[in-house]
Parts: sequence; structure tokens; C-alpha cells
Amino acid sequence: MEIIANLLNNIESFMGTALIFLLFGTGLFFSLKLGFIQFRKFIPSFKQVFGGMFSKKNQEHGSLSSFQALATAIAAQIGTGNVAGVASAILAGGPGAVFWMWVSALLGMSTIFAEAVLAQHYRDKKDGEFVGGPAYYISKGVGGNLGKFLAGFFAVMITLALGIIGNMVQSNSIAGAVNEAFGLPTWIMGVFIAIAAALIFIGGVSRIGKFAETVVPVMAVIYLLASLFVIIKFSGQLIPTLELIIKSAFSGTAVMGGIVGASVKEAMKLGAKRGLFSNEAGMGSTPHAHAVAKVRHPAEQGLAAMCGVFIDTVLVCTSTAMVILVTQSYLVENPASSTGYFEAAMLTQQAFHIALGGVGKPFLAICLTFFAFTTVVGWYYFGESNIKYLFGTKALPIYRIIVVAAIIFGSIQKVAVVWLLSDVANEFMVVPNLIALILLSGQVKSIMNDYQRQLDEGGEIKYNYLIK
Repeated sequence: MEIIANLLNNIESFMGTALIFLLFGTGLFFSLKLGFIQFRKFIPSFKQVFGGMFSKKNQEHGSLSSFQALATAIAAQIGTGNVAGVASAILAGGPGAVFWMWVSALLGMSTIFAEAVLAQHYRDKKDGEFVGGPAYYISKGVGGNLGKFLAGFFAVMITLALGIIGNMVQSNSIAGAVNEAFGLPTWIMGVFIAIAAALIFIGGVSRIGKFAETVVPVMAVIYLLASLFVIIKFSGQLIPTLELIIKSAFSGTAVMGGIVGASVKEAMKLGAKRGLFSNEAGMGSTPHAHAVAKVRHPAEQGLAAMCGVFIDTVLVCTSTAMVILVTQSYLVENPASSTGYFEAAMLTQQAFHIALGGVGKPFLAICLTFFAFTTVVGWYYFGESNIKYLFGTKALPIYRIIVVAAIIFGSIQKVAVVWLLSDVANEFMVVPNLIALILLSGQVKSIMNDYQRQLDEGGEIKYNYLIK
């Protein structure tokens, strides 16, 4: 087992570093190609999502509204990484990591626009439900034997990385957090999670969308409001904290309490990694949700997807970072002096405990539970889309049984090696997606130009979808 762990560690170390540059580069490429669309269309992206938030107009069976699709994507994006991952980045990379996390989000907004546009254009319909994602736009868009190989490789990797192995880790996070806060045995929580998740899974895309649009906004708003309360309570530290973030981003960080000390390179690497792997821009996961949105034009869902990256990283991740930094919990010598995920989560707990007293740790445990559970639902759906691509809808019952069993098993097991295996599979799935994005970038540009032309003409927005 130690040999396997060392091998996975070496692969993850190399791939993780390489992918940061590839994802950063792809974000910069699309920012330039699309005329920095993340800035030009920032306000329209929010209007696209929240303007029709409660509208079900023209929505049909097997599809989601633009808001439901975004909520499903955010359900997967906002997870334990927004709490423990941010803390880990600060501990190992210093406060400057937060700045590079912001940069990664701004660049990632253009990448995720491209993913959503292609997912919309190349989507399919199976048994009355829309389905789409990288496997579909790789096989149809890239085409040929290369397209089939890359699409199949991606589909296998994401099903393993997120749908099965990843959900074991999320289940473990929930069970561990609840056990730590309330003493409930992990296996009981595992069974409860599995039953609750199964009831959502069997309802198909419509039930998943309804769950996401109901739970995700409430979950995010409560966490953001609690974080805002902490920031206001420690408002005297706000300006010094912002100055520390900017200064550390370009000059590094000395050893401080739990922070191990970090160079500019480490701050950039860890901040970028946390931002990119949290908002998932370029990783090929969220396009599965955006593919099934019922919109007039693919570019509209591309705008909605950009909004998701902003919410995940600039709002939620930043909230966690600011709570840790303004409370100065990182200066306290505590179990969080390690940069592991569990220890990093304890640092965030410490920050909320400093600010909220006795309710701080239970509050964060509840937040972690909801964050991780919505990720389970989102990741299951991403895997489902690829099971449909690989085997068709007849294989879904088997896939559901495997995921439910993985949730229960994950809740009672130590998952350090499983985390590594998930990370490696996650990183391998990114490669075919980025290849396809670059090869199909001209089509993304063409679709965006078509949308802009129709806006300028002021007529009815239309698009000739391949599958209607």
C-alpha cells in the first residue's frame, strides 16, 4: 500500500503542477480570444442567471432552467475544498495564495464559458432527457478515432474520479465532521447519506435540478452571511488583511504560527491550484449540468457558467480565507499546523470558534455536511452523464448501486490513498478536455459572435441546435 501511495504521490505532484500552468494558460488563451468576455459580460452573466431565477417558461421534461443548471454545477463546485482547501492553501502558501486564487477565478471564467457553450452545442438526447458534456463535444467536435479515444478516456476517468471514488471521500468528510461535532457513529451517517442521495438519484435530472435550486442558494447565503458577520466583527483587521494578501502575493510569507512560510512561487502555485480545482473551470465537470439548460442560445448558458466560477471562488472561497485571516486563527499554534485536509478544516473551525464562540464549530460542521452532500449529488450526475455515453441508460441502475455502496463504504474507511487516487484520475481527465477546448476554440468564438450579432440587431435570439 505504501508503494502505491508513493507512486500516486509522485504522479499527483507532477500532474498537479503541470495542470496549473495548462489551466492558467487555457484561461488566458480564451480571455484573449473572446475579448476578455468575463469583464465585458460580467453584469449580463448575473442577469442571465437571476433574471429568470423563478421562471419555468418553455422548460420541458428532461431539461433544466438556466438557474437550475447553474445550481447543479455550483452544488458540485462548492464543497469541502471551499473550507479545508482554502485553509490548506493559506497554511502552505501564506495569505498571498488568496490573491492568486482570485486571478485563477478571473481567468477560469472565460474557460468555463467555452465549456458550457460547447456542451450546449453538442448535447444529445437519450430517453427523453438532454445529456451532454466533454465526452459528447470531444467525440462529435474533434471527431475521428482521436475524438473517440479522448472522449472514452475522459468518460472513464470522470466516472471514477468523481462519481465513485470522489463520492467516497465526500461521504467520509460528512461522517467525520458530524462525528467530531456531535459524536454520531460514522456508519450511521453513511447509511443516512446513502439513502438521502439514492432518493434524489432515482428522480433523474429533473429531481436533481429541483434539489440543487432549493438547497444551494440557501446553503451559500447562510455561509456567506455568517462569514460577513465575522468580517464585520473583526472589521479593524480588514484593511491590514487585504494589504497582507497583496504584499504576500509578491514578496512571500515568513513563518507565522501555523503557516510554514512560503515563497511567491508557492503562494502562486497553491492559490491557483485551490481556485482552479475548486471552481473546476477547464476540468470538464460542470459542462454536464450546463448542457441540459433550456436557453435560447448556447452563449446564454456560457454567461451563466461564468457566474458560477465567481460565486464559488471570489465569494465563497474568499469568505473562508477572510474569516481565517481577520480572526488571525492561523497565528495560534494548534493542530492545524499541518497542511493536511483534516487539519486544515480544523483551522477553519478554529476561526469560526474565535468569532462565534460555542456555536462556531457545530455551525461549520453543518455547513461542511451540506457542502459535501450537494457535491455528492452533483458528482453523481456528472458520472451518470458519462455512463449514458459509455453504456446507455440501461446501465444506470448498476451505476446507482455502486455509488450508494461507495458512499457507505467511504464513510467508515480511512481515505488518504483514495483521495490521491481520486486526484490522479481527476487530473488525467482534464487533459483530453483541454485538448478539445483548444481545437474547438474557433467554434466557441463563432457561436459567441453569432450571439453578439443577434443582440446588436435587437431581434429574437435564436439558435439552430443540433438536438432539439
